[in-house]
Amino acid sequence: MASTYTSRIRLTKQGDGDNPNSWGTVLNDGVISLVDDAIAAYTTISIGSAATVTLSAVDGGSDIARKAFIEVIGSVGGTNTTISLLIPEKSKSYVINNKVSANTTASDVVKIKTASGAASGYTIPFGSVGLVISDGASVFSTNAKGLGFGTAASADIGTGGENVAKVSVADLRYVRTSVTTDTTIRGSITYEAGSLKVGTSARAYSPFVTVTDAACISVNFALGNSFVVTLGGNRTLKAPANCTAGQSGTFHVIQDGTGSRTLAYNSAWQFVSGTAPTLSTGASDVDILCYIARSDTTIDTAILKNLDR
Repeated sequence: MASTYTSRIRLTKQGDGDNPNSWGTVLNDGVISLVDDAIAAYTTISIGSAATVTLSAVDGGSDIARKAFIEVIGSVGGTNTTISLLIPEKSKSYVINNKVSANTTASDVVKIKTASGAASGYTIPFGSVGLVISDGASVFSTNAKGLGFGTAASADIGTGGENVAKVSVADLRYVRTSVTTDTTIRGSITYEAGSLKVGTSARAYSPFVTVTDAACISVNFALGNSFVVTLGGNRTLKAPANCTAGQSGTFHVIQDGTGSRTLAYNSAWQFVSGTAPTLSTGASDVDILCYIARSDTTIDTAILKNLDR
């Protein structure tokens, strides 16, 4: 009975009476060594100008596709902006260390896929080390949820409220600062017994969000905490969108070069004794509305008037 091979990592299955004088050698070379490769072997693949690089697959013999860890080197973006690594149509996992350089990271990619995967496959991020899994047809990567990182494993936090991801308390230790801005964290951030403590050498601030002047002024509380508007006429301040109980901040209201502009308020804005304030009227005068949201429909507000500009 002739020898056959396993369906996934292609180990030799010797038939009855096969290899009578080399049975031990076949077992060592065609099974034990190959299992060792599939579990722990590290290999390097250099990509060139070809659009596809097919990983060698040999039944019962040493090959690249059986290796557990694959380092990819070379460059992409010359002749081809996409270079594909073709793996056998077998279920298997790989740890990929992508050390490929790209001419333009926006369009040049390296993909790992099966031959039947056509245009699909997984794009391997440059500089990444990650686990990919094939079911024999498609290739999948691990994700933040599967790694237990919640929603914040790849969250960027920039300088404005619109950049802050909605994350759970369990995610705080995984939040990273944005790699596309000059944001820097100094000191320490510690979550402890239901409170967030910021180290003494750190600072927290909310950049100003400029609000568009209009007959009815709209403000989106999801964009930040500090707002500024320059009045070009008599206006009405609408109820804010995306208001959340507990949000607090300031709203700078500036008179234009003419001055004497008035501001009326939606009933969501509540003032001391129920009386809406009158703005300072001089040209370029600055008043500050200080607010804290009592609920998503009620904002308690006080005014600081006639600040020097």
